[in-house]
Amino acid sequence: MEVKGVASDELPQPQEPVADPTIVKTRSRKRSITIFVVVSILNVALLALLWTQLLTPAQNASSEQSSSNAYGDVNSPLIGKPAPDFKLAKLGGGGNVSLSDFKGKPVVLNFWASWCDPCNAEAPFLQKTWETRLQSQGVVLLGIDGQEKTSDAQAFMHKYGISYPNVQDTLDGSTGISYGVAGFPETVFIDRNGVVVAKSIAILDEKVLDQELKKLDLN
Repeated sequence: MEVKGVASDELPQPQEPVADPTIVKTRSRKRSITIFVVVSILNVALLALLWTQLLTPAQNASSEQSSSNAYGDVNSPLIGKPAPDFKLAKLGGGGNVSLSDFKGKPVVLNFWASWCDPCNAEAPFLQKTWETRLQSQGVVLLGIDGQEKTSDAQAFMHKYGISYPNVQDTLDGSTGISYGVAGFPETVFIDRNGVVVAKSIAILDEKVLDQELKKLDLN
């Protein structure tokens, strides 16, 4: 379309509206603030999640440590409850041994493994105490070897001249699991009524043993 005397391409063309610089700047600032807030919230949420995941096991470990005294006594959920029964093969042959075989007698269960350095450290003490004290007090000492080669366990017993009875846990370690064993050595004290009265994660010595035997009420 043409206007008289003026070519259409010479007519003023519509122009793009020019944005107010102040409005553009304000919108840009608001957008930046919104993005910053959202990112900050996401970061805080992520950090909170990571902190929760990291802190949970630490709290559990701290709780277990705080429930332990200087001699390794721990507050096991089994304490005050009947000791889980088991039937395990006796190391060195001779059939099976069950906890129920010792009904009416106080029992000390010592969980160990031949590759465990603390177990090696306490083995001579256990053997000596068995010979000089526990038998005369009517206390049963029973070692429970963890999942390892039977030959390794037997070599351990031979090395320290162990004469008190020992059995070997199942391949899946079900006995240790039922007693909440998390490492070696661990020792569980069961009274003559078959009730768990104490659990120790310390290397047994005179102080630790005296502390726990008192709970068996041997008099």
